[in-house]
Amino acid sequence: MTALTLSTAAAAGQRADAIVVGVAKGAEGPVVAPGAEAVDQAYDGKLAAVLETLGASGAEGEVTKLPAPSGFKAPVVVAVGLGAAPEKDEAYAAESLRRAAGSAARALAGSKKAVFALPITDAADAGAIGEGALLGAYSFDTYKQNAATNGKNAKNGKNGKAPLAEVALLGGKPRDKAYKAAVERAVAVTEELNRARDLINMPPNDLNPAAFAAIAQTAAKDHGLKVQVLDEKALAKGGYGGILGVGAGSASAPRLVKLSYTHPKASKHLAFVGKGITYDSGGISLKPAGHNETMKCDMSGAAAAFAAVVVAARLGLEVNVTCWLALAENMPSGSATRPGDVLRMYSGKTVEVLNTDAEGRLVLADALWAASEENPDAIVDVATLTGAMMLALGSRTFGIMANDDAFRAAIHEAADEVGEESWPMPLPEHLRKGMDSPTADIANMGERMGGGLVAGLFLKEFVGEGITWAHLDIAGPAFNEQAPYGYTPKGGTGSAIRTLVRLAELTAAGDLG
Repeated sequence: MTALTLSTAAAAGQRADAIVVGVAKGAEGPVVAPGAEAVDQAYDGKLAAVLETLGASGAEGEVTKLPAPSGFKAPVVVAVGLGAAPEKDEAYAAESLRRAAGSAARALAGSKKAVFALPITDAADAGAIGEGALLGAYSFDTYKQNAATNGKNAKNGKNGKAPLAEVALLGGKPRDKAYKAAVERAVAVTEELNRARDLINMPPNDLNPAAFAAIAQTAAKDHGLKVQVLDEKALAKGGYGGILGVGAGSASAPRLVKLSYTHPKASKHLAFVGKGITYDSGGISLKPAGHNETMKCDMSGAAAAFAAVVVAARLGLEVNVTCWLALAENMPSGSATRPGDVLRMYSGKTVEVLNTDAEGRLVLADALWAASEENPDAIVDVATLTGAMMLALGSRTFGIMANDDAFRAAIHEAADEVGEESWPMPLPEHLRKGMDSPTADIANMGERMGGGLVAGLFLKEFVGEGITWAHLDIAGPAFNEQAPYGYTPKGGTGSAIRTLVRLAELTAAGDLG
């Protein structure tokens, strides 16, 4: 993990591989952002002109490298684009800082240390820059080896480059409690988010339900969480028909994992429920070629819920958080659930399975009812649930559905605050009729149009009466198949984790109902 520190030393005297400065798009060309004054002065105030000559415009994510000025111990200056310069007397948005830091950190792969001289007006800015740098430095190289060394002393990362090892933030206040807390928070959030990315990127032959459960148990021991794991025998005894039905075709048996964080002064209780399909072939309703290659990411919701409860524990938030991981592998075989089968769920309700590739809602239904039995103040489930949500919102935005408009709005605001793109979605009651079944209480499929909303309505059926609930469909942003951007890598992204953490923080502070 990349180290993060605060520094008050002068930029020129910093022993580092690079100095990172910000450049923004001004009305008449690129402008050097605050924080880089000393660097600009060393270029005789002409840094912006030099960058423009090199083709820099200040566009978001743009990275330009140039030799450091005379007298600097660092050999390179890295100018990273912040996008449009803010109006006079306005500060740079936290998300702009976060993305710029991520772009710079990724560009500095292979470096031991970089000093970031980006705009910092308060502790929140320092936290955003630190968070972006630590997320941008991420790489997943567990399964790679350097052919030139035959695997011995192999280096990580693209072209054999290891991630940036250390980030020092200039302009911070190392002895200030607010700045120290911001850095500690950034480290906790990014370490757990990057662990979630590792889980999402891990191939399914190594990450099956039992393996995921074991990782959760280790984390629980490390961070003082209570943990309970229900194996296939306990699930059968308890009547968890949804989870068992989805996992019936796999040689890797399903699990339901409960992780609990409690604070002695907490007055509120949140439950996070995550869909954890460690591989989704579609089951008997088999996915076609071209649609199953990335289905190791179908446990991203469980990874998010898992990360969020660990962060809550690491930060000591004054709120009780329970996390439920509904883990199964959806495979075709002679023992697999068939289209037309009827499952009796943990709630007692029966479900006619019309499509075995609509499996996520089945495992979530059991976990939602289990979470409801504890009567928390609110439940939030997270899932890569529907392709329909991707069609509606694209690959970078997750949908929010809820049985309470104010709660849905609060989650949307929390997501916006931490820089995650989301959008409130409705739950139209007229779509419920499409799931009527002549055989069972409800079918797992309904109308094709509005399929993401139909899935939300299905889940709503398994939330306890009177409990505030929201559903986050992260099918779009959970796994990035395109080129990296900002602090977002290719592959698993850790979508929704920062939103859940912020939700827990707001609840702990009494700012969320």
